[in-house]
Amino acid sequence: MMKASKLSEKGWVVIPNSIRKRYGLKKGDQVNIIDYGDIISIIPLSTDPIKESAGLLKGGSSLTKDLMEQRKRDNELGK
Repeated sequence: MMKASKLSEKGWVVIPNSIRKRYGLKKGDQVNIIDYGDIISIIPLSTDPIKESAGLLKGGSSLTKDLMEQRKRDNELGK
């Protein structure tokens, strides 16, 4: 979803209402602004980081395991 906003003289940007509703953003909420070089990202700060990160480190897919499997497939194909 891409929405356009206009930058004010003070550098303010209005986050469109549909996006605020989607992410539950309201007046006074804080966001992180991250500069990725050619892209600026606005990330809502968690109101309860402990609750929201519960289960984050449980099992599931392992990036290392996935990478090792991909490398094995590449070696089998002679890459």
